[in-house]
Amino acid sequence: MTGAPVPVFAWPPDADRVEAIFSRLSTVMPEPKTELRFQDPFTLVVAVALSAQATDVSVNKATDRLFAVADTPAKMLALGEAGLVPYIASIGLYRNKAKNVIALSRIILDRHGGVTPLSRADLQALPGVGRKTASVVLNELGIEPAIAVDTHVFRVSHRLGLANAPTADKVEDQLHAVVPETFLPKAHHWLILHGRYTCTARKPNCPACLIFDLCPSRGALANPGAAAAQPSTRSRTAAAKARPRSGASDR
Repeated sequence: MTGAPVPVFAWPPDADRVEAIFSRLSTVMPEPKTELRFQDPFTLVVAVALSAQATDVSVNKATDRLFAVADTPAKMLALGEAGLVPYIASIGLYRNKAKNVIALSRIILDRHGGVTPLSRADLQALPGVGRKTASVVLNELGIEPAIAVDTHVFRVSHRLGLANAPTADKVEDQLHAVVPETFLPKAHHWLILHGRYTCTARKPNCPACLIFDLCPSRGALANPGAAAAQPSTRSRTAAAKARPRSGASDR
């Protein structure tokens, strides 16, 4: 799932270490948000559905133009599949995504009176909206402290020893079991952003990591020079604050 090997540690992790991890992440990212640009629940659902196997940067480029002409289910349906394709052709799997966006727009109009449903069951009943997409939407809108396990969350959770399960659904369950309740609403974003900008798949930036000393994978991940130097908390804090935060362009 991650595109790179992930370690497997004993589970559950030490509660004090988990608390410290999220406490530190919260200091540099107090209000993390999705990097997808959206205006309301409908445009959020569409943007997240389009982001599957695509970067948020590429999705934002497409939706900036798309939402200028079709930002409601009715407008999207009027645009039609053929009309939608040119706006999202730069995104992977765009033909299938176009079919799903038109189909979900029709369902929102026909079954929900044009109002995007915000229950998990109704969201997951929409074409192209699986559990992960629904979790992102529900978390971003503050409806449910969901943790959508994408490639970043999966990788970072394993490296930090927060989870050791082999599937996204099981990792999600493990995270809900160990993340302190006070941190749950934002844990999804902290793990994604940390994985995107610091704990990257191929070349994790351990010298810039605010939680380097709390990471059980640090010896294997850091290059010998970085591991031997063990950068100070002060330098890691400065580097972490320089990372892009919520609101920058994004998954």
